[in-house]
Amino acid sequence: MSSHLSPSRSTFFGGATILAAGIATVKIIGMLYKIPLVSVIGDAGYADFSNAYNIYSVLLTISTAGLPVALSKMVSEASTMGRRDQVHKVFRVALSAFLALGLISFFIMYFGAARLAGLMGDSMAADSIRVLSPAVVCVGCLAAFRGYAQGHGNMAPTAVSQIIEALCKLIIGLALAVYLMGLGRPEHEAAAGAIVGVTVGTILALCFMVVNFALQRRREDPCLDRSTDSAGGILKTLLTIAIPITLTSSMVGIVTVIDSALVQSQLQKALLTVPDSWALYEDFLDFGPLSAALAGGADSAAALTAAEESSRSLYGNYAGTLTIYNLPSSLMVAITASVIPAISAALARRSRKSARRIAAASLRMCAIAALPMGVGLLVLGEPIIRLLFRSLDPVLAGALLSTLGVASIFVCVMMVCNSILQAYGFINLPVVIMLLGGVVKIAVNYNLVVMPQVGIYGAPMGNVLCFGLVCVLDLIVVSRVIPGFPGLFSLFGKPVLAAAVMGGAVWGCYGLTSRLIESNTVCTLLSICVGGAVYLALIVLLRALTRDELALMPKGDKIARLLRLD
Repeated sequence: MSSHLSPSRSTFFGGATILAAGIATVKIIGMLYKIPLVSVIGDAGYADFSNAYNIYSVLLTISTAGLPVALSKMVSEASTMGRRDQVHKVFRVALSAFLALGLISFFIMYFGAARLAGLMGDSMAADSIRVLSPAVVCVGCLAAFRGYAQGHGNMAPTAVSQIIEALCKLIIGLALAVYLMGLGRPEHEAAAGAIVGVTVGTILALCFMVVNFALQRRREDPCLDRSTDSAGGILKTLLTIAIPITLTSSMVGIVTVIDSALVQSQLQKALLTVPDSWALYEDFLDFGPLSAALAGGADSAAALTAAEESSRSLYGNYAGTLTIYNLPSSLMVAITASVIPAISAALARRSRKSARRIAAASLRMCAIAALPMGVGLLVLGEPIIRLLFRSLDPVLAGALLSTLGVASIFVCVMMVCNSILQAYGFINLPVVIMLLGGVVKIAVNYNLVVMPQVGIYGAPMGNVLCFGLVCVLDLIVVSRVIPGFPGLFSLFGKPVLAAAVMGGAVWGCYGLTSRLIESNTVCTLLSICVGGAVYLALIVLLRALTRDELALMPKGDKIARLLRLD
């Protein structure tokens, strides 16, 4: 292996730390992009933006979710065995597959934009979908280069390319949205302008990865084993690994798209046919236009348009909360991207003890990172909305965010469990389990959202039940299929206790300071700081991390000695 890769491979969490730092930077930039974007284009315009992005995410997942993981797994195994020519051939085959899938997704989005928007119950999203279509091709190629780098344990190029994407969204996308709104253009056109930044960002990020790939090839060591498998054999292996992973990953996106369309259609149905449901939103919406339109009949064009406008506004509030809800799970990508190649390399060396150690450490680190974020959203849902989204209704969106905070914990654990199972070769089980969870989510939301006393509040409840069920089943499977795997209480007991105490401290701090200080910003930030300090102190005092797990991190041995861990 080349020397320039050794630092990132010296510890399992070395690469994960680099990628996590990059993702955290991307998310901060993303918040600087999406939070003012909601204010610029309004909740209805943001609904158009979100609906287009949800469709893009599904096609993106189908074309890029499984193959990068399969590529990184095959690259890691071949690199471990010194088969450099095999590594290069795997990459070429994967890049061709990515490009083909990206082109198919492009044609679906560009030429089917109007139909896709109609399926989402938001005809105004067509322009945004069409503008996003070229990005699918670029991201498909990006995924190949990222998978190649990650297979070598080198996470830095992926992190840098993601930051490039995020900066383009912020600078170009937000500027275009502001410009178009300043010209008096409709909200859906401004939403499409905001999406332009995404497409430009993928193009520039791809250029960076191509240059990085060329430089990396120059620094590689001479090939020790020049034997290679056939292109057909490589493609078959890639697809065998990638298809189940893609199904698992795309299931979340597909369920989200179905759920988005379902929530909006059920909201419209309730608004048109069950006037009692208006009472739930009377503090958030003006039902004058809908009431006047219904005088001409619930099936009239005016009534349907008014109901769609109301549902867009409600869903815009929900979509705004999803921006925060997705933050914890996006940070888990750093762990999941490292788990599969690391465990695969350990198994290739027939070191099952090392593989089990990495799997257990990744789940514990997931819990330590996800629990405080989820509990924080649960306790501070409304204050966070007041702090970040001035154009959203804090009471409505705050309640939605609090419920989603619970779901975010389940999603994070589910993601890491899926990666562990896939690395061990159990690639079909996560698909079946996720399918079961998706059915539960759709069934729950179909019935709850239309109920007058529940309405839009039923949408996050479906997330909790869906991902809660998937998480529990995944943990049961992981503990059964990996011999000698630690008990779930030993993995999660101390982090859960620390997060529960932290939640109480945050709740008490905000309740007290809000009575003494009028500024929600000050109270919220102070409560977050207190919660963070309490949680970190408890993690150390409870010895939630072992010396072996810290050894997988950069400078882990020094940290263990400092904390006097056995």
